[in-house]
Amino acid sequence: MEPTRTCVGCRETSPKGVLLRIVHSAAGVQPDPDGTAPGRGAYVHRRAACLEAAGAEGVLARALRTGLRPDELGRLRDQMRTGAL
Repeated sequence: MEPTRTCVGCRETSPKGVLLRIVHSAAGVQPDPDGTAPGRGAYVHRRAACLEAAGAEGVLARALRTGLRPDELGRLRDQMRTGAL
């Protein structure tokens, strides 16, 4: 049975494989599609609405325990919009 995680955007639980892990590491805030990168992580659904909710309310920054720069959130938005994630 696959473990479940909670989306920080909509607060719904889903199987871990359905969600996208966002990680804060020495390289900054970046997507971790494989879920294997070292660093503090948070999960969001692969929907723009969930990413927007997590970013707008500061929830993603709190979950990652870091400041989230607008360019980092914008890069995540662009990658999600283009289907790169």
